[in-house]
Amino acid sequence: MSGGGKGGSGKGGRMKLAEEIRLLRRGRDWRGRAPAPRSAQPWQTAPPSRPFPTEWARTPLAIAARKVAFDGVLRTVTWSQTRPEIHGADVLDELKGPVVFVANHASHLDTPLILGSLPARIRQRVAVAAAADYFFDARWRAVATALTFNAFPIERRGSGGALDLASELLQDGWSLLIYPEGTRSTDGWARRFRMGASLLCRDQGVPAVPLVLRGTYQAMPRGGFWPKKGRPVVSVRYGKPLDPGPDESTSAFNARLEDEMGRLWVEHDEDWWTSLHAPDRRRAPRGPDASEWRRKWESTRPEAPSSRHHRIWRRR
Repeated sequence: MSGGGKGGSGKGGRMKLAEEIRLLRRGRDWRGRAPAPRSAQPWQTAPPSRPFPTEWARTPLAIAARKVAFDGVLRTVTWSQTRPEIHGADVLDELKGPVVFVANHASHLDTPLILGSLPARIRQRVAVAAAADYFFDARWRAVATALTFNAFPIERRGSGGALDLASELLQDGWSLLIYPEGTRSTDGWARRFRMGASLLCRDQGVPAVPLVLRGTYQAMPRGGFWPKKGRPVVSVRYGKPLDPGPDESTSAFNARLEDEMGRLWVEHDEDWWTSLHAPDRRRAPRGPDASEWRRKWESTRPEAPSSRHHRIWRRR
């Protein structure tokens, strides 16, 4: 009995295995469906992610709360822990409508430093583009970022939805602060610009205001959450607004914007006259062609106060 039972069970198992092999070879079962491993879970399309709503951050109540939080806390802390120097801010006096502020990005100090350098009439009408996967991945962080900086989420890959929101903000009279590199620098030097900011300027007919930040990587590099001791020198250098030409392509305007950023970079290191004639100045913000440790070593060199190195004309 026991011997016969084992034999029947073995025969049934072999028949079942043979049937499964036959179905796999055919690629379909008797219902016409493709077979799948028994352990596989049904595949479902992930629901589309909804951008975090930030309209509330631009209401009168939120603007008033942000003024208290920024002026009373964030700007005070930034200015007390670093020694900010602002250059070229006179170009801001002529701004009448919305613009796109375009800056290099090396530190979490960058945004409070830029906003703190702007006149109140402009600062209170600036919305900051912030990485959706970093600042808006958790509700508490999204609320804090939107309220403190009037930030709105933008996909690093440049999805159409983010650009649509940015366009709406410009049409409503808000200026934007955008970091076209898409992320903070890992070594203090700038990366190539993505096209989003230039595309917005061209499509919406608004100027870009280039500005260069120096010293922020040395003061609080990536991974840091508080400025280094000793109140390191940090600087913001504004350039004149650039308007897209009527027949200028997005890539051409983007290249012109990068070139002006390079000129501002050279002006910081040398002088205004040299910056006008510097060859390949567009490459200056990207740093030397050297090993990673040498690039970081150079970018963490403490900034000297402008009174000690900044000149309009080169000394002969």
